[in-house]
Amino acid sequence: MSELFDRVDALVASRSPLPPPAERKRLRTAHGLTLDEVAEALEVRRATVSGWESLTKATEPRGKEREAYARLLNQLAELYPADANASTPVQDTAVPATFASAPAPAPEARTLSAGPAPEAAAMATEHTPSRPAAASRPAPAARPSSTSRRPAARKAAPANTPAGTDPRFVNGPLAVVDVDEDGQVFAYCVGGLVLDVPAKSIPSLVDWTLKEARLGQPKLSGPGKDADPLIVLTKSALERYGLPVALAEEERLAGRIPESHKVIKQLARAEWKLTKRGFGPWARIYRPAQGSERNCVQLCIPSWNALDPRSWGHAGQLAPAELARVLGVYAARVMTPRGSTAVTSLELMTGFHPPTRASEPDADGKRHSEHNPGSLGKDPVDCAPCEAPDNHPLLKDLPRFHTRTPAEKLFEEAYDWARPFSDVEYTRRYLVGIDVNMAFAAGANGLTVGLGAPTQVEAPVFDAKLPGAWLVDLSHVDLSRVKVGKDKWVDLDGSLLPSPFTPSGERPTGPAWYATPTVAYAVELGYDVTPIEAWVRYESGRYLDSWYNRLRDAFLATMADLGVHADTDPADFLTAMVGWRQRDPELAIVVDAVKGTVKGGLGKLRERPRGEGWKAGEPWRALSRPTWRPDIRAAVISRTRINLHRKIVRHAAFTGQYPVAILSDCVVYAVDGTSPLDFLPYKDGKPLPGGFKLGINPGLVKWEGTQELLWGEGVREQFNAPELNLARYIKDGTVTNIDNGE
Repeated sequence: MSELFDRVDALVASRSPLPPPAERKRLRTAHGLTLDEVAEALEVRRATVSGWESLTKATEPRGKEREAYARLLNQLAELYPADANASTPVQDTAVPATFASAPAPAPEARTLSAGPAPEAAAMATEHTPSRPAAASRPAPAARPSSTSRRPAARKAAPANTPAGTDPRFVNGPLAVVDVDEDGQVFAYCVGGLVLDVPAKSIPSLVDWTLKEARLGQPKLSGPGKDADPLIVLTKSALERYGLPVALAEEERLAGRIPESHKVIKQLARAEWKLTKRGFGPWARIYRPAQGSERNCVQLCIPSWNALDPRSWGHAGQLAPAELARVLGVYAARVMTPRGSTAVTSLELMTGFHPPTRASEPDADGKRHSEHNPGSLGKDPVDCAPCEAPDNHPLLKDLPRFHTRTPAEKLFEEAYDWARPFSDVEYTRRYLVGIDVNMAFAAGANGLTVGLGAPTQVEAPVFDAKLPGAWLVDLSHVDLSRVKVGKDKWVDLDGSLLPSPFTPSGERPTGPAWYATPTVAYAVELGYDVTPIEAWVRYESGRYLDSWYNRLRDAFLATMADLGVHADTDPADFLTAMVGWRQRDPELAIVVDAVKGTVKGGLGKLRERPRGEGWKAGEPWRALSRPTWRPDIRAAVISRTRINLHRKIVRHAAFTGQYPVAILSDCVVYAVDGTSPLDFLPYKDGKPLPGGFKLGINPGLVKWEGTQELLWGEGVREQFNAPELNLARYIKDGTVTNIDNGE
């Protein structure tokens, strides 16, 4: 009888009533839950939960999933009952869908631009447009009156503060400080909020920021620290506070203004301190923390090149409100900038995995600082000799001008490979390039990396689960016959494929050092490996997963705001990608900054000397960081290159088509059509398993460019370079940087 009752209960639960999709999202975000957290609890995919909350293509859970989901929503509904009179929409603290609604200002603050009406704001939050509505963007309204009112520093948040907003940071993570023609100083915050700034000097500006502005951002993880408020100074603000609008040549080279500058003296008199990098484009002004309370403000000065155009495009030339919007979106979806996108990337890694945490209370009830499992720790570790870049202190005993061979140096880099056209390819009409989205981020996803110091092992047995560097001979791997899948062997034209083991694509000739993913791929292709030596790290973990998830979500959310959505069919995706930057150039800056955060962070893991009087063989400043980890960088690049090669092999096995050029994450094929759809195999709308798939998600591909094959052959003849890498120029056909055939 009990089994019968269980079946009846399951039948009833399978029809458990659920609130509308918008209410489901409101309840989740009100409790500060991310899609990933809900998906993990219910043992479903993140995309599944997102589908349950979709307003346009909502899906419904079934069976046990529906029962559990209904139970979750019922409990949240008790905690956060719907307020029919609420005029402020709920803000998604995980990944905001759009910035159409602004954080509620303090009663004493004034907003320059007229925001949307409450009803319109609620609709804008519920329905994510492909491009934010014009009303959601701060408009250059009339200047405020000369009467200055200071925002009161209250301990409690205003009554209309959005759910999930930390009352300490009710005005957002940052502000752009500007001075109008009447000499009034204003702080432009996210969402169109503008605050009066009474400060007449940099020390008083720091005081105001910490005591009254209510700027900042909550920490990313339990043991972490809240983000310090960021103040961006425009040119007019620099003049107002006695700072140069641009750095002199010697100051630019030094990266800071001199210690004798009057502003630095003002800070010293007010007992404020600067970090070792001094007062430069990204200055940090602080006083020693008192208990758990930090006293620190970050300054960003765009006219001093704080916002590098390589990552931030034309952000430095934006008006204050527009710049606040761009930086605000980045801060909400990634984190408050802490410097360049590379520096911010490392801070993002550390923010998810702080080096220490509070211990359990001891016998006296006191807590102590202890190592946080899963982090890199607070002290740097030495790399293995094979992982050390040239001129590292570990290599100081090598003869001068010694060139290290592959058997002495781990050299995991991205592809730069090309070959002449084959006879068959000469009959094709076009060259079509495809580019992997967020390739290096996708390479980091789920990757197990070493957390501690390396251990040397002689004649080890290869273990694909053990991160490290392996000295092994892979010259016997023959790409003319490889294993695809578990037991299926295929014959290929190996002469038309790049080697997966070298960045140049050339077949190795003997033993060389490789990261674990590279050696594991040789085994996957069906070949035995016998390592001679290894430096392995037994303490390991998926250190980059949270970092990847945050950047992936930021990228996808921003591209969705620009009208490019995940899970669209290939033809619609290609259409949506046409002109995506022009739909909202400011949000396009955020996309570039997110990509710069990925690449910059990986580069920082093996940062090289940057002047400062450094000499070969001596340690440089970056070596003192726990995040100086060339082994992690090598593992990510290795996995990224292997992921690409795996797709190339599967594509060749299925279609007989081979790439003619590869540059990092861009692959070029000679085909008869002008679109990726003309050569990527799709059957019943589904792509080749394990091959290339069109889409915006990291690891999927987009169209990079198309040129006529005669163009490629003409360029190679013009520069007498039969193996010129055409992937470098496929985007628009403009050929630059030719040097000795490259």
